[in-house]
Amino acid sequence: MRTPEPAELVRVTALEPGLGRLLAAMPKAELHLHLDGSLRIETALELAGTRGVDAPSTPQGMFEALVAPMPCADQAELLRAFDLPIALMQDGDALERITMELVESKATEGVRYVEIRWGPLLHVQRGLALADGIEAVVRGAAAGASATGTVVRLIATALRSHDPADNVRLAETAARFRDRGLTGWDLAGPEAAYPDPLLHGRAFEAARAGGLRITVHAGEWGGAAQVRRALEVEPERIAHGAAAADDPALVAELRDRGICLDLCPTSNVQAGIVGSLAEHPLARLHRAGVAVTLSTDDTTVSDLSLTDEYARATAEIGLTLSELWAIDRRALDVAFADEATLAPLRKSFDAWAAAIPELRSAPGQAGAKPSST
Repeated sequence: MRTPEPAELVRVTALEPGLGRLLAAMPKAELHLHLDGSLRIETALELAGTRGVDAPSTPQGMFEALVAPMPCADQAELLRAFDLPIALMQDGDALERITMELVESKATEGVRYVEIRWGPLLHVQRGLALADGIEAVVRGAAAGASATGTVVRLIATALRSHDPADNVRLAETAARFRDRGLTGWDLAGPEAAYPDPLLHGRAFEAARAGGLRITVHAGEWGGAAQVRRALEVEPERIAHGAAAADDPALVAELRDRGICLDLCPTSNVQAGIVGSLAEHPLARLHRAGVAVTLSTDDTTVSDLSLTDEYARATAEIGLTLSELWAIDRRALDVAFADEATLAPLRKSFDAWAAAIPELRSAPGQAGAKPSST
């Protein structure tokens, strides 16, 4: 893991030992997690050797190749950290293995529900059929869920830079896997170069017609205006979107419409969206009644566990324990899973909280409307 800077070390390790243990034990739900940003270092080394990919051959070298700078100059520099992982993920066996291992890694830190997103069209460069690539990720998710008990759902992500017709084909293909846990649709990629999500309006229509639930990346460039622009595709959730905090009218609209922001503070600092964790508007948005969730974005690219992010949210951003718990628990009300799946998870989370004195009087959750699907 990355060695923290001295000032950061003081703040993060200043957590009371009891709180650190509580955060580690807390059952967690993570909704914003990219597969290609979350390869294990040792797996990347093995795949590079067996797939003939030009890559570092030592653990330290691979670490430096897969972990993006902190901070990056902009989103474009951050996205370059994905070039090597994508090169390593061009066959079904690699995709299945990496997915299964990510579920296993998440389970070890108490993540009981996880949504993993990835761009299937990025993994066909060496001849892998689109449906076969999706099948491999679906199999890996199922294997990881079976081995750990963690519930997994998948989100197919289209790229802003891809041909709109190809993204329609992706949506139609992804929808065929809806009954096997692929339940969501996303649009991501270089926002500055391709700012208008409606270029891919037909793909959103195809995804929605196929029963996929809609999220979209927004606000990694262009501020609150880009978050507002994302509303044109009528998402249930927005990936990132922290810049909405700069527009009080937009904050009110998000709150009133129950649109959730899936926030990743450390990743936002890394991408240069905010200057520091202390400046991140996670707490402000939550206290304003906007539904928010808390995720890592990329465990490897950001060298980060979800427990790390929870600790930073309390030590750096200033969330209270009850606020953090409300945000964690909120994820189960906005997740892209059906009620039969989510109800037992909510019951389990609530039972855990009932045994924690600090959470017994936690305030109710304001903001998003619970999912009914």
